[in-house]
Amino acid sequence: MSSETPAGALDRQVELIRAQAEACQQLGSPLYAYLLGQVADDVAAGGPTAMVLAGHEDAPGPSALALRLMAAVHRLVLTERAPALAAHYPSVGGDGDAAAAWPAFREVLEEHQELIRAGLASPPQTNEVGRSAALFGGLLQVLARAQRPDLPVRLVEIGASAGLNLLADHFTYLAADGGQWPRPAGGGSTEGVTPGGARPATVVLDPAWESRPLGIPEGVEVVERLGCDLAPIDARSQEGALSLLSCVWPDQTHRLDRLRGALSLAAEHAVRLERAGGGDFLDRLELVEGQHTVVWHSVMWQYVSLEEQQRMLARLTTLGDAATPDRPLTHLAFEPRRLAPGAPHRFVVAATTWPGGTECLLGEAPPHGVPVRWGDPTR
Repeated sequence: MSSETPAGALDRQVELIRAQAEACQQLGSPLYAYLLGQVADDVAAGGPTAMVLAGHEDAPGPSALALRLMAAVHRLVLTERAPALAAHYPSVGGDGDAAAAWPAFREVLEEHQELIRAGLASPPQTNEVGRSAALFGGLLQVLARAQRPDLPVRLVEIGASAGLNLLADHFTYLAADGGQWPRPAGGGSTEGVTPGGARPATVVLDPAWESRPLGIPEGVEVVERLGCDLAPIDARSQEGALSLLSCVWPDQTHRLDRLRGALSLAAEHAVRLERAGGGDFLDRLELVEGQHTVVWHSVMWQYVSLEEQQRMLARLTTLGDAATPDRPLTHLAFEPRRLAPGAPHRFVVAATTWPGGTECLLGEAPPHGVPVRWGDPTR
C-alpha cells in the first residue's frame, strides 16, 4: 500500500468491503461474510490484502471490488491452485469452515498476489440463473394478457453476460404451492420435466415462485435469442464457464448447480451475443412482423449511467410507438427500485408492453431471483 494513499480513501475501501460482507450474510453466504470481514480488518492493518488492492482505493461501490477479489481467489480454488483453501470451499467439496478458511485465504493472497491483482480487472458476472424465475415468470404473465398470445417470441437481453437467461424457456419452474411450469405431460410426476415433457430438465428452480401464476400459457415458442454485453462471455468455452463459476459464492452450492445445468444447456442451444452497450444495441433493434419482441434485463440498470439509461428508454419508446398487435414490444425488467421516497430498494418485476406503453408491476423477489412473490408490490 502506498504511503501516499489518502487515509479517507482507504477508510472508504474498508467500509465498502464491510458492507459487502453484510450483504453476503443477508443473502445466505456465511463463508463470504466471515472472510470479507477478515479482509476488511486485513486491509485496515496493512496486511497482504492491502497489497493486493493497492491502487483501487477510489474504486466506486458499483464496481464491486470486494466481489472481484473473491472471484479471483475462487478461480484459483476451482483450478486446483489453492488446495489448502479448497479444503474449506464447498464448491469443490470443502467443509465450509470459515474460521479455518481465513489463514489459507490470506496465504493465497500472499502467494498469488499478481494473479489476483490481474483478476481484479474482470467485473463479476455471475449470470445468475435464478433471475429467470422473475424474468420468465413475468413473460408468461405478459403473454397471458397479450392481444396476440399466439405470436412467437424474440428474446432480447441487455447486459446478457453469457446469455444463460435467454435459455429460460428450457428451465423448469416449481412453485411453493405445488404448481409447476410447464405442467408435466399426462398429469404425472412434476419432477424434472422440461417444456413439452421431452426430457429431464438440467435447470430446476425450486421454489421459483411462491405460487404459480394463474392463466399462463403452457408453451412458449422462442424463435430468436439475442443479447448484448460490454464484455460477453462464451458459455461454451472452458474459460467462459470458469469465469462464471468463480463469481458464484462457494457455499451456495444450489446456485452452482443451477449454473452448471445452464452451462450444459448452453452447449446445446445457440444464443447470439454482441459486444455492445445497451444504447448502441437497441438503436440497431427493429420490430418484426408476426413476432413479439421482448427486451429484458436483470440487476444491471444500476451499473449504467443516467445518460445511457435515458437513451435506452427513449429508444424503447420509439420502438413502442411503431408496435402493433401483430408486432408487439415488451420491456421486462427485474431491477431494484424505491417504491416510495426514502424507502429501501426492493427488487421488482416490471413490464411495459406496446401498443399502449403502460407499466405493470408484477411481483418482487430477493436479489438472486428466487422465490418470486407475484402481485403488485405497492399494494
